[in-house]
Amino acid sequence: MSTIESLYWVFAAAAALVLVGIASSLVARRFSAPLLLVFLVIGMLAGTDGPGGIAFDDYSGAYQLGSLALTIILFDGGLRTRLESVRRVLAPTLLLATIGVVLSAVLTGIAASWLLELEPVVGFLVGAVLASTDAAAVLFLLRAGGLRLRERVGTTLEIESSANDPAAILLTMMLVEYMTTPSGLSPLTLVREFIVQFGVGGIAGVLGGGAIARGLNHLQLGHALSALFALAAAVLVFGITGQLGGSGFLAVYIAGLVVAGRVRGGLTNLLGTLDAATWLCQIAMFLVLGLLASPHLLLQSLLPALGVAAFLMFIGRPLAVIACLAPLRRYGKREIAFISWIGLRGAVGIFLASIPMLAQLPHAQLVFNVAFVVVLASLLVQGWTLGFAARLFDVALPHRESTVRRVELDLPGTLERELVGYPVAAQARVLADAPLPEWAQLTLIVRSGEILTPERGGALHAGDYAYMLAPPGRVYRLDWLFAPPEEAREAERELFGEFSFDADVHLGEIAEFYALPVRARDAPLTLAEHFAQRFEHTIEIGDHVRLGAVTLIARELGDEGVRKVGLKVDRLGKVLMRPRWLRRLLPRG
Repeated sequence: MSTIESLYWVFAAAAALVLVGIASSLVARRFSAPLLLVFLVIGMLAGTDGPGGIAFDDYSGAYQLGSLALTIILFDGGLRTRLESVRRVLAPTLLLATIGVVLSAVLTGIAASWLLELEPVVGFLVGAVLASTDAAAVLFLLRAGGLRLRERVGTTLEIESSANDPAAILLTMMLVEYMTTPSGLSPLTLVREFIVQFGVGGIAGVLGGGAIARGLNHLQLGHALSALFALAAAVLVFGITGQLGGSGFLAVYIAGLVVAGRVRGGLTNLLGTLDAATWLCQIAMFLVLGLLASPHLLLQSLLPALGVAAFLMFIGRPLAVIACLAPLRRYGKREIAFISWIGLRGAVGIFLASIPMLAQLPHAQLVFNVAFVVVLASLLVQGWTLGFAARLFDVALPHRESTVRRVELDLPGTLERELVGYPVAAQARVLADAPLPEWAQLTLIVRSGEILTPERGGALHAGDYAYMLAPPGRVYRLDWLFAPPEEAREAERELFGEFSFDADVHLGEIAEFYALPVRARDAPLTLAEHFAQRFEHTIEIGDHVRLGAVTLIARELGDEGVRKVGLKVDRLGKVLMRPRWLRRLLPRG
């Protein structure tokens, strides 16, 4: 009976921790606190040094749980990433996931050796443990915060954080092996392991993802069983890949990418069902890692550990990102600065720090404690400033919650379009001078209970229901066209500014009129050419370029790029900036 009773207690305690975490997250949202930090702190409070007093030191169990949770999280992240986006940023993300990880590990290792007064090999172990950004933290915080980043920046962060785990794991395992048996490691062994991990992981991910997609397409499964089938198959791909010597984490992420590109229907429903699984994995992983921590041990090395965290955030990570991205000349300074700052460390760092504990290496407890402090500092500083940094560096897409009712329907057989429907309100902008964007195709109109084709229905009327085919990532940009008049005007001003210009106007003319800081070589460019240089082939309605106190916004797109541009003057700029013609009329001083 004692065994059964203890089992009841374990289940009750685990459920109570989850419920407390969920309840606390509601409070955390009011202060924009990173939710993952809430679960980590609750785990610490429930541990031996907290009021909960739970004694938990099962590093092996935490490692196994972390592996399973990361498998599901990375598979879900792959499902949510479009292959087109991956192709555009493949080279830079591969550099960040390999060279960037090695540079971060080396630089952080040097700093850790000096700050913690450790032997170089132990310092490099600390650097390897902390070298990778955490896909779980990056994907989760972006999604939970409702933050929409520019496609290139957002995709780079997501793919890098998912693909750099194999490099960090490999470095950590190699250093652990070296510290255990120094004669067993050589540069040739390291290179061979790198190739095997990435090669086998990539091939297994493509083959496994193709098999999962084939099963989802041909097996007659309901929504719930489809999600369960996909999750079980992803874990199977992870296990088999690991047995073959490859990176299981890379394999499941690639498998998710392949499934998203090949499954013929039901992807939206699949993602909706997987949301609960990823939430549970996040909560369980951070609670368990919090239980492993002992605050009284963390305090013993707190100051040097905070020094390592500061070095990684302000020096190590930025230098590694600049070394990888600056030579490519695809990214602007603001984009590089944002990617450098959002190098979030999360459960992966603590997860890797448990490997030296399992191997019972000297200084293993110190490595774990330092990793825990760095993760806490990263979630507090970088996680809390995620939205602020996105706005500061101009990489956040305009987003505004709307009260307009929108219906979205997933279409079997296509991943590039979904069916979206709106009620057409009286005086909606779509009834006046605001046409539908070219990427939104009107498909049918419901009028007085009758279904009409666009040809039969003609122009939209108040009271109609309009259904369009549109890319999923752009659907929200239609909201202001169907919103009530007051909300539509406010949303339009917020999105596009007070003025608009044809995109064939030269940048120099705008700069002369508004006294804007423009380089001489950019002045002859038209606004369309300037946007094309800035965003290459990823321009979307709402993309913006900041020039001093003025922001230029892509308002309409055509086949050749931007067709109309909006202009918005910042509030501070309205006070500080005077157009050249106005300055001539007003006295100086």
